[in-house]
Amino acid sequence: MKISMSGTLIALSTALDYVESEVFGVTTHHSKRVAYLCARMGAELGYSPKELSALAGAAVMHDNALTEYIAARRAMDNSFVFDNAELGPHCKMGERNMRCLPFYESVKGAVLYHHENADGSGPFHKLAAETPQFAQLIHVADQVDNAFHLDDVSERKYEEALKWLEANSGMLFDGSLFDLFRHAVPYPELKKIEGNAVLPLLEEVLPDYSPEYDSHTIISFATVFARITDYKSHFTSTHSLGIAEKSAAMGRFFGEDTDTCTKLYLAGALHDIGKLTIPNEILEKPDKLTDEEFAVMKTHARASYEILKNLTDIPDVISWACLHHEKLDGSGYPFGKTAAELNRNERLLCCIDIYQALTEARPYKKGLSHDKSIAIMQGMAQDGKIDAGITEDIAAYFKG
Repeated sequence: MKISMSGTLIALSTALDYVESEVFGVTTHHSKRVAYLCARMGAELGYSPKELSALAGAAVMHDNALTEYIAARRAMDNSFVFDNAELGPHCKMGERNMRCLPFYESVKGAVLYHHENADGSGPFHKLAAETPQFAQLIHVADQVDNAFHLDDVSERKYEEALKWLEANSGMLFDGSLFDLFRHAVPYPELKKIEGNAVLPLLEEVLPDYSPEYDSHTIISFATVFARITDYKSHFTSTHSLGIAEKSAAMGRFFGEDTDTCTKLYLAGALHDIGKLTIPNEILEKPDKLTDEEFAVMKTHARASYEILKNLTDIPDVISWACLHHEKLDGSGYPFGKTAAELNRNERLLCCIDIYQALTEARPYKKGLSHDKSIAIMQGMAQDGKIDAGITEDIAAYFKG
């Protein structure tokens, strides 16, 4: 299966930007700006196009495990608040996720060590000479954007950032990185990346190709996406992976080929990525949502589409993933599609999502049995909401 590497990384960067914004209070497009600043510094160092693409990819993914780590800690202590003392563990988790990506060998250590300080005071106590250069570049770009919120740039802010970099040379950053940043990112260049303007600039430096990947690699991709989404809330920490596995299983039940089953797995992994835009107080509310809160919750389906639309090589997967809240009678969302507009796999993802949600425990309910869940779905089918045939297939396949 062919998948656009640039589209994948843009989608991941968009998803991760929502996480960064909620956890750290940084402005939107953070990971995109970090990636672009790294690419500028890499170009100044004479990196090849392939090296620049790998660096930008690692920079996009630098905090990919934040949701997973925070969810793991909150499962042990609900009052846990992330701070800088907790940098090492999420770097380890992030490096593990990077191993799922096909360009990992060229960026080994970049995510693991991106919080290391030049004087050895970082989480793994690596000196600058012991830290991979990719990791050092990500560290500079990440810290500058965190400290100065580069979605809005002025000449005064730029000069303050340079003074801060110079003052921290030899402590946070290797001494050579101040001059590198100053030459690679002059004020007019930094001004370019305000707001949404960074997106087309980043697209120019990300790898512009769509390699052919085998099923195992695609599933690895999908697992990274699902981890990012599921760990937004510890109440749904296996939801996307459960839907991915069940969707692929039903594909095999229907006699689909390996490629289609892999696509179904990917669609299941991606389907709720828009929930990264939903505040945790709504996702984890231990009671029924108000009408206003439910209206916010419903926006995740459209957000999933906005995050995934750059995956232009797999439009069928995007449709299967993003239409899982549509109903046959047109009462669903976000597009209000009807039965005539929904194909089997779009209907399948809808049914699997409902089955998974019914059988899972949530803050406000216990997980239902298979039989009770199917009974509810049969009622929905009788009301013209979901596909009756697929409901019966799910009933038969997962009964045992």
